[in-house]
Amino acid sequence: MQDRYHHEMSSRVSLIAAEQAPVSARHLFADGDPGPLVASWAQVPELLDTALPFVGMILGASSLSVRYKELAILRTSALMQCRFCVNAHTEVAVDVGLSESEIRALRGELPLAEAFTATTEVALLRWIDAVAGGRGSVAQDIADAFTGQFADFEVVELTMLIGATLMLNRYASALQLPNGADSIDRLQRLGYDTGLLGVFA
Repeated sequence: MQDRYHHEMSSRVSLIAAEQAPVSARHLFADGDPGPLVASWAQVPELLDTALPFVGMILGASSLSVRYKELAILRTSALMQCRFCVNAHTEVAVDVGLSESEIRALRGELPLAEAFTATTEVALLRWIDAVAGGRGSVAQDIADAFTGQFADFEVVELTMLIGATLMLNRYASALQLPNGADSIDRLQRLGYDTGLLGVFA
C-alpha cells in the first residue's frame, strides 16, 4: 500500500495494509486502500469505532452546502499549515467547482478580498480565521457578522467542522501522513505547490 503514496516525507507510523488489518477493520479495506487516516487509525482498532463515524458525519454530506464546508476545511487547514489536508482539500475544492483564485486565496496565496466579496462568505471566512487562527473568545463584531448571516444550526455545524478540521490537521501533520502519489501529480500539473504553502508557511 505504501507505493501508492507520495514519498517526499514518510509517515511517522506504519500505515496498515489490508493483509495486516485487524479483523474488525477488514471491511474498511475491502475496496482497496482506505487512505492514510484509516490506515493509521487501524493501529488502534477501537479508534475506528468512534473516530471514523465522527469524521464521516462532520466532513460528509449534510444540510450545509459543499462549498461552505470546503471553504471551512481548506482555509482552516491552510492556517494550520497541514500539508496533507491542504493537498487533499485543494483537490476536493477543484472537484466541487471552486475557482482557481478562490482556492489560492483560501490557501493563503492571494488576499481573500481578491476572491470573495459575497457578504455571507466574507463573514464565514472571518469566523474561520478567528476560530482556527485565534485564541480565546472571538471578537464580537466577527461573531455578530457571522451569526447574522447563518442560522443557529449552521453556526453549530460550521464551528464544529472547523474544530474537527483542527484536530485532523494536527494529527496528520504530527504523523506526517502522506498524500496519494496520483493526487500530488494532479495538483502539480494544475500548478499548485504541494509543499507547505502560501503566506502561512
